[in-house]
Amino acid sequence: MNQLELNAAGGDNGDAITLAHYAERAYLEYALSVVKGRALPDVCDGQKPVQRRILYAMERLGLAFTTAGGPKAMKSARVVGDVLGRYHPHGDTAAYDALVRMAQDFSQRYPLIDGQGNFGSRDGDGAAAMRYTEARLAPITRLLLDEIDEGTVDFIPNYDGSTQEPKQLPARLPFVLLNGASGIAVGLATEIPSHNLREVAAAAVALIKQEKLSDDELFALLPGPDYPGGGQIISAEADIRDAYRSGRGSLKVRAKWKIEDLARGQWNLVVTELPPGTSAQKVLEEIEELTNPKVKAGKKALSAEQTQLKTTVLAVLDAVRDESGKEAAVRLVFEPKSRTVEQQELINVLLAHTSLETSASINLTMVGADGRPTQKSMRQMLTEWIGFRLETVQRRTRHRLGKVLDRIHILEGRQLVLLNIDEVIRIIRNADEPKPALIERFRLSDRQAEDILEIRLRQLARLEAIKIEQELKSLREEQGRLEEILNSPAALKRTVVKEIEADAKTHGDERRTLIQAEKKAVAEVKVVDEPVTVVISSKGWVRARQGHGHDAAAFAFKAGDTLYGTFECRTVDTLLVFGSNGRVYSVAVSGLPGARGDGQPITSMIELESGTQPQHYFAGPADATLLLANTGGYGLLAKAGDLQSRQRGGKGFLTLAEGEKPLPPSRADAAGQIACLSLGGRLLVFALDDLKLQPKGGRGLTLMDLEAKDALVSVAAFDKTLRVLGSGRGGKAKDETLGAAAVAVYKGARARKGKPADIGFKPTWLLRA
Repeated sequence: MNQLELNAAGGDNGDAITLAHYAERAYLEYALSVVKGRALPDVCDGQKPVQRRILYAMERLGLAFTTAGGPKAMKSARVVGDVLGRYHPHGDTAAYDALVRMAQDFSQRYPLIDGQGNFGSRDGDGAAAMRYTEARLAPITRLLLDEIDEGTVDFIPNYDGSTQEPKQLPARLPFVLLNGASGIAVGLATEIPSHNLREVAAAAVALIKQEKLSDDELFALLPGPDYPGGGQIISAEADIRDAYRSGRGSLKVRAKWKIEDLARGQWNLVVTELPPGTSAQKVLEEIEELTNPKVKAGKKALSAEQTQLKTTVLAVLDAVRDESGKEAAVRLVFEPKSRTVEQQELINVLLAHTSLETSASINLTMVGADGRPTQKSMRQMLTEWIGFRLETVQRRTRHRLGKVLDRIHILEGRQLVLLNIDEVIRIIRNADEPKPALIERFRLSDRQAEDILEIRLRQLARLEAIKIEQELKSLREEQGRLEEILNSPAALKRTVVKEIEADAKTHGDERRTLIQAEKKAVAEVKVVDEPVTVVISSKGWVRARQGHGHDAAAFAFKAGDTLYGTFECRTVDTLLVFGSNGRVYSVAVSGLPGARGDGQPITSMIELESGTQPQHYFAGPADATLLLANTGGYGLLAKAGDLQSRQRGGKGFLTLAEGEKPLPPSRADAAGQIACLSLGGRLLVFALDDLKLQPKGGRGLTLMDLEAKDALVSVAAFDKTLRVLGSGRGGKAKDETLGAAAVAVYKGARARKGKPADIGFKPTWLLRA
């Protein structure tokens, strides 16, 4: 097979690579470009490249707050055009979307852009076109841009080399935590929540002062995220701290609400703050879906779950309306069905079934100080930013010291001139080349001589000498302070701490998001506890009939269908469905259709995997102990409650090898022995204590040692007597009950082969007598 080769250098130097290698290299370069050039923020300034370029371009356009009144806003289209033309060679939509997000107070905790016009809403409404909106930098961007021209950061060529752009912005606070970030790259994603400025500043100061600050002390200063829309974090303190330590986690968040009392005992539930990622429009759509559900694709009628949810919600909720506006950013009003509805009941139903309670993920992935994209802990993030800030202040100090020393050098030259002004004037008037003459006569530097030749006559006045002396004194004092910062790590840290505390005092605000651990809301469906008989057909049609003691022979089925079994239980119990793949599915008995008619197929109430069939059933209380086994001879004990799942797709519980099938469950309450019957007619009895409860399921232990081509066909948990079913001559059904003495013949240790059943007919099934 010929190998396709590409010349790597485009010449005849023989350097060739395979197409596969070229594609791999090209894709890796693209992936790295997406990761570092678009999707992930930088730990140093907290900005993605497009955000950094927008802020820098706006600062160069004169849109920064340099005066008390602030600059006049400029058309967003002008800003986007400058960003694209100078720094960001991508589409205008991407740049404008980034600009809009930085202006939305519901997207960023501390908006970096002051937008004028329609910049969208929290309900998902888009911003107006960029030709209609105007923008300028918000006051807080001073913390990102004020030191940009003081030698604090490196500048790199822009995409076409025509100008320079900053590699990072000299952030005076860790903006990667203040505003957070969200993005998806190639193989990486980030979800950094926003935090409170005062808390972040306090944590940074504490780490600067004490590098070995304990986690407990650090997280006491920085207890958790502070979302733009407020809300409440209900996760436990330990969950938040675990997420901060590892850099990944998920927090439970919910809305905040109040009860407004009305006349004659009426009341309304008013939601005033929403969790992140949730809008009033989204909640209204969810309420509409609950109260007016649509038949799912491929189904002929509403599912039992949809019907039950509709009944549950309409029982407590009468109406909902959105009164959000200028006076209240969020105001969702829920009217109860009647004044007698319990307030907590309505709250629980709404939290359990809408986005008023949801999850917020944490994924602290960013471009680190070393330029590598990494998932970091909270301590690592703060530590790396502190290192960046210390270096930034050092560079700023060196830059300022250079200017101070240069100015001192100039003033010392002027001071010398004023002491010998007459001679200086004579040299300038008479010399052909005054500059070298001045340098030779007064031992001046070239810089000083050049300054003296350009000096104005008015600066030779007597009063000027006093000003020079005063300025020199001030500059030498500043020189001393700057050199102390550069020469003393303690002085450097004091300077950084002082600036952080000042910025926190200027721009800090109160926390918006309440952190208070609560239990996840669960809407309890009130079910009257009554006796009921669950009837299941061989083809999986299920129904429930009130009461116990029904004659199974009286039940009618569809043509070609027969009875699988009946279970006498309660309406508060659960029906378990055992699939052929080892998964177990749960259906509430209270949600089963009535006994009029043939019922409903169980497949309409659960979601089976492709190729899976329901094989066995059990209905009963959660504390019932079940013996579960498979044809391969393995089995285990489990409580019925361990098998239950809220998911329609059930839960994986039994581990089956290829070719194995689950056997019908046998209830093991008040039982002391287990009987196993093989396809070859061998019977083994052993103590129930030989098995232990396995609440998480699995393959279980060996119940019976099976020979090749043999299989386990039935198991039963019993106390003293055992019922054996089978067939005699001519296929006639046989039934035998074995007493304690007869059972003792087949007793042995677990995992033995057992003995051939000597009962006068071929056994096929075991039952508890």
